[in-house]
Amino acid sequence: MKEEFLHYLWQYKLFSKRNLISVKGKVVEILDSGSYNSNTGADFLNSKLKIDNQLWVGNVEVHVKSSDWYAHHHEQDKNYDAVILHVVWEHDTEVFMKNNRPLPTVALENVVQKEVLINYRRLFLKEQRWIPCEKQIAEINSFLLNNWLERLYFERLENKSVVIKELLQKSNNDYETVLFQLLAKNFGLKVNRAAFLELAQSFNFSVLRKVQFNEEQLSALLFGQAGFLVDQIEDSYYQQLQNEYTYLKHKYKLESMAKYRFQFFRMRPNNFPTVRIAQLVGLYNKYQSLFSKVMDVNKIEDFYNLFTIEVNEFWKTHYTFESESKKSVKRLTKSFIDLLIINTIIPLKFVYEEARGEVNEEGLLQLIQQLKPENNSIISKFAVLQIKAKNAFESQALLELKNNYCAEKRCLQCAIGSKLLKK
Repeated sequence: MKEEFLHYLWQYKLFSKRNLISVKGKVVEILDSGSYNSNTGADFLNSKLKIDNQLWVGNVEVHVKSSDWYAHHHEQDKNYDAVILHVVWEHDTEVFMKNNRPLPTVALENVVQKEVLINYRRLFLKEQRWIPCEKQIAEINSFLLNNWLERLYFERLENKSVVIKELLQKSNNDYETVLFQLLAKNFGLKVNRAAFLELAQSFNFSVLRKVQFNEEQLSALLFGQAGFLVDQIEDSYYQQLQNEYTYLKHKYKLESMAKYRFQFFRMRPNNFPTVRIAQLVGLYNKYQSLFSKVMDVNKIEDFYNLFTIEVNEFWKTHYTFESESKKSVKRLTKSFIDLLIINTIIPLKFVYEEARGEVNEEGLLQLIQQLKPENNSIISKFAVLQIKAKNAFESQALLELKNNYCAEKRCLQCAIGSKLLKK
């Protein structure tokens, strides 16, 4: 038995409330169970009870055993002086208030409905499962599931916004700078994400603004900062970038990264960091004030058009500086642009609109619902459990469900778990 579950039982009154009797035989009537307190002090604040027909207003403390009151040293803590009722699972010792009177105590062990305990054990006490409710989740009605997925999606946006707000604070609220950093991070995909973010933060964005319409200088800046221009390679394009970077490095007092920070091993050539940097060059060489453009776009096809860029001719026949390959245009694919919209554009739109006090939730939902669901092991496993994501909105919500609820066994805070417990 966990204390968290007892909090849940008390908050939602999942026990027989009729003729609820204290361990001393006094009738307890719950007028208001109180507000749950996640901070220091009693578990429920401002509760209203009638004990033997006398009205009490105060706090309620919840423990698995009565003796936990002393184990947690509450008798020495003034934060518990206003407790009017002790709710426990098992009453194993008398607890006294500071006036030496017994603290009214209710033991839930014999008043909780059998079905609630069965459902609790199904979720928490059975064999290890991928998610606790994997054998029951398909029973959840679509209305409850859809509403819960919408809340989960916005929780996911809130979680992503934490990182964005930190970047904004460091850049004095320069959204253009933060967009570049986020795009760079996501151009690196999972393997090179940290290295690409480090690259984007290795120089002041004002330097990029000054050189972005000179394709050679912009290439020299990004490849040089990434550490790819330190070798001796007999190629005229490479040597041009090398010379240009030497000039930029001296002019702007730049310090480059070590290129070993970028991984090539077991990656598809189109995802090589050199190719992704070349695409980033193509994007920022094409557009000025990219932030205002992405904020104005709301249709998926318009995003595909916005991110249609060309790489330098050199990169059409190369995946690295060292060797030539068969010619290919190396444009950003629609699936890659989808990832940019999911992980960069929409979260940044959310933060920007929130800062202006005008979050367009409907517009954000309409945008992400136009995208196909992600294809990964978590989404595939939910599909096996008959929870099939129809679009990226649902797949993002399911990722939030799995990672921040199921994996943490937060069933008591989950609408699905709550429904199954009350069933």
